[in-house]
Amino acid sequence: MEWLYSLFIEHSALQAVIVLSLISAIGLGLGKIHICGISLGVTFVFFTGILAGHFGLSVDAQMLNYAESFGLIIFVYALGLQVGPGFFSSFRKGGVTLNMLALAVVLLGTLLTVACSYTTGVSLPNMVGILCGATTNTPALGAAQQTLKQMGMESSTPALGCAVAYPLGVIGVILAVLLIRRVLVRKEDLEVKEKDDNNKTYIAAFQVHNPAIFNKSVKDIAHMSYPKFVISRLWRDGNVSIPTSEKILKEGDRLLVVTSEKDVLALTVLFGEQENTDWNKEDIDWNAIDSQLISQRIVVTRPELNGKKLGSLRLRNHYGINISRVYRSGVQLLATPELTLQLGDRLTVVGEAAAIQNVEKVLGNAVKSLKEPNLVAVFVGIILGLALGAIPISIPGISAPVRLGLAGGPIIVGILIGTFGPRMHMITYTTRSANLMLRALGLSMYLACLGLDAGAHFFDTVFRPEGLLWVGLGAGLTIIPTVIVGFIAFKMMKIDFGSVSGMLCGSMANPMALNYVNDTIPGDNPSVAYATVYPLCMFLRVIIAQILLMFLLS
Repeated sequence: MEWLYSLFIEHSALQAVIVLSLISAIGLGLGKIHICGISLGVTFVFFTGILAGHFGLSVDAQMLNYAESFGLIIFVYALGLQVGPGFFSSFRKGGVTLNMLALAVVLLGTLLTVACSYTTGVSLPNMVGILCGATTNTPALGAAQQTLKQMGMESSTPALGCAVAYPLGVIGVILAVLLIRRVLVRKEDLEVKEKDDNNKTYIAAFQVHNPAIFNKSVKDIAHMSYPKFVISRLWRDGNVSIPTSEKILKEGDRLLVVTSEKDVLALTVLFGEQENTDWNKEDIDWNAIDSQLISQRIVVTRPELNGKKLGSLRLRNHYGINISRVYRSGVQLLATPELTLQLGDRLTVVGEAAAIQNVEKVLGNAVKSLKEPNLVAVFVGIILGLALGAIPISIPGISAPVRLGLAGGPIIVGILIGTFGPRMHMITYTTRSANLMLRALGLSMYLACLGLDAGAHFFDTVFRPEGLLWVGLGAGLTIIPTVIVGFIAFKMMKIDFGSVSGMLCGSMANPMALNYVNDTIPGDNPSVAYATVYPLCMFLRVIIAQILLMFLLS
């Protein structure tokens, strides 16, 4: 039995790997259990670690610190890569309103945290931990712990507060949504309403009857017209062709045009007449429209095309084909010459079969190569993130300089690389499954270490009068900000209930609550709102956790 003792008890690198793997495996298995449609998911790894620590299981302190830090770094960097492409675009138009409301949730929770620390006597590190649990935000907890280490203070105490508040943090958002729904929402408020989508392409057929554009080239007409459009096919005298930019339009030409729905009226005025055929039905067989041309979707897989503008390839003029639409991360984009290509873009190409085969060679279309993650960019990003996190930032009123640390630095670099990497010809593409694998692996390692470290004192803390106080404070930090801001957004600002619910889930970084909302509210508004506010709120909570401790404890 000595070998068994050395595997699980005697401190070594092998023992650390086995213990953390065992905790992660059990926790992830328990995370698949749903009670009333709700699951704590990967968070069960945290609680499994707490139980293991409570019963005396431990690993070498340096190994624990390494695994916890590395897991956190991988998780937040992969998270930054995921949210990066939508981070800055989330501030456009309606996204600004949702982000301001989500910011109100974050600031209100922060103010309540400080107020509760002064009025209840709970130390600020413990209150920050409770806030992290109440908002189900483990990256913020990691940032808080790193800050306490920099200040030479005990860094394990926030983990106890987080563990105590986390379960009600998950359920509290759901309770807040249920409360708003029960008190304020009527049946008609849940009906799905159509809304404008600037990215969504629209296909329409026009006939050229406007004398102002007779005998003018497509390029000249595009320069005359404000709305952006792509002519996919041109019919003349019974023949179909792919018009190049030099193609001259004549009276009576029939055009199949890809644009946005809001621009159809303006293009009707431009061309002269719109046909009544609906070209936007999902069951249209594009290859059966005419026998001369085929339509095929081609994937951009050649690395040298990453970051290049579509117009610079001159595919239309060189090969006589047309690219009508571009699909990127589930979003349909209009294929304008100014569109910057990214690895993994799926282009809808229309033309003759031989021409499309040539274009396929230019773009790559080697889907298998996309499944091989570019680990160089991952490790370079981690290095840059850690370097950024180590830079001291002086803030007036704080004696010690603030550092973004292991959590803040990598998430910022991840967001920047995810957003601007393709424009600098960096290959940042990873499949969704690869990104999820990185995040799940990092988060599991981090939570297993966190739970194991906190487990020794967890139950001593919970089963004391202050433990019950912590539970109550955590519930208040979850429910009070969400109910107040939810009421303002729905009742006073007249935002639809689906978007309000998604915004509340995103501001609290609570995917479990989002799953519940998606199951009970029709339409995709909750998911869209969640994705709109999640990047900013995740970033702010990581930074605020550090500033709060440094500003008030220095």
